Amino acid sequence: MQTLLDRPASQPALPPEGDDGRALYIRGLLALRNGDAEGAAGLFIRALRWQPAHRGMRRNLVRALLMAERFAEVLNHTNVALGATPDDAELHFARGTALNALGRHAQACAAFARALALQPAHAPSWLNMGNASADLDDLASAETLYRTAIRLDAALPEAFASLGHILTLQGRLPEAIEACESAIRVRPDFAPAHWNLAIAALSGGDLKRGFAAYEWRKRHPRYRTDFPAIAGLEWDGRNLAGRTILVRAEQGFGDAIQFARYLPAIRQAGGHPVLVCAPSLVPLIQTLPGVCAITTADPPPAYDFWVDQLTLPTLFGTTLDTVPAPDAYLSADPVRTAIWRQRLPPGRKVGIALAGNPNHPDDRRRSIGSERIGALAAIPGLSFVNLRHGPSAAGPGLPDLSRWMTDYAETAALIANLDLVIAVDTSVAHLAGALGKPVWILLPHAPDWRWLRDRPDSPWYRSVRLFRQPAPGDWDSVIAAVRQALDGAGY
Repeated sequence: MQTLLDRPASQPALPPEGDDGRALYIRGLLALRNGDAEGAAGLFIRALRWQPAHRGMRRNLVRALLMAERFAEVLNHTNVALGATPDDAELHFARGTALNALGRHAQACAAFARALALQPAHAPSWLNMGNASADLDDLASAETLYRTAIRLDAALPEAFASLGHILTLQGRLPEAIEACESAIRVRPDFAPAHWNLAIAALSGGDLKRGFAAYEWRKRHPRYRTDFPAIAGLEWDGRNLAGRTILVRAEQGFGDAIQFARYLPAIRQAGGHPVLVCAPSLVPLIQTLPGVCAITTADPPPAYDFWVDQLTLPTLFGTTLDTVPAPDAYLSADPVRTAIWRQRLPPGRKVGIALAGNPNHPDDRRRSIGSERIGALAAIPGLSFVNLRHGPSAAGPGLPDLSRWMTDYAETAALIANLDLVIAVDTSVAHLAGALGKPVWILLPHAPDWRWLRDRPDSPWYRSVRLFRQPAPGDWDSVIAAVRQALDGAGY
């Protein structure tokens, strides 16, 4: 679909009869004041066709596009505007914000540095430069930048919340929680601060507080669209005896597998759980006695209540000591398991999954290059089995089994035939743990909250052993530790 920005020159888009550039500009300013960023942007674009050199129109178009998160267009228009006014701090700030959103973090830092050279007391520039530095994994610089933003504007909740995030990444959890609490004092309804507090609390093992704060994910700007309204009553922990409860899976496949442990708990409370999940998970979930699983495309059965899957730990009052089913709670289909037994070589077998979904926002930190498999696969007497599937399955130098791994029930049957699984933090690791299979999980220095901090085991899966990076990016030490453990365990 063409817009006024990309129409060919031979097809000019003139404003409607009776409009002129000034009228359009005024209407755009009113729309921007009322929070209608898209409407304002459209009006400013039309106004600029009458007066393309009007600096105020261009500046306010940049403001509207930034508010609408149309970052590529922000970049285009700031580049044009800076040609006329190269010392405009606001335009450099907008340009840096757009560059960072587009993944060009080093260029963003340079743009913010220019903005700050022109306007040193502009707290949002310090904040957003901190965000860009954090995206470059320069946490020390990010901390300094966030603290400077706070010093300049102590009423900037984004700076406190962002500080809490990078302190969590550094394992400084009490400080992280304190920073998030400061953001919440400034703006009690600021969802990202509650979210960051949840991650810090969960990482520290305070599951009660962490999961309560985790409910703010449903209001977080990044995630709230994942929670469309559901008809009926949301379950609040009341008596379930004889009631059907619709459970909505959320987030990734690993989350759906990890928190499937609560479905039998609903059953034990007298309820009839129905999990709505991705089609590839349905056959696996159906191995849980008394549990129904349907796809998101299936019409749901009649139900009494509904609940989001990661709300269940709060409703069941989960603590580190009361995690349900830390041993096996899923099982592999015996017929599929027998078929896989015929496909695999005899002897000791170790499954390998050193990379996850490349679209995961943190995949660059959690996945390991396939070239490192050679350091493990050289161990004599072991057969290594590729547990990756899809487009990336051919990378590890092991046979691609994708054509048979059609859903998670098939992967479960394959894992049931293995002696050990070695994986990074992916759904395969969760599946192995849920099956009770010994699984060694290789973690980055700042792992996901569910793996806690500074411990080799997990309260979620008793069969898990954790291998952690001693420093950011240090996979060599992790691989060496895994190799030594393989030798010591007699594999």
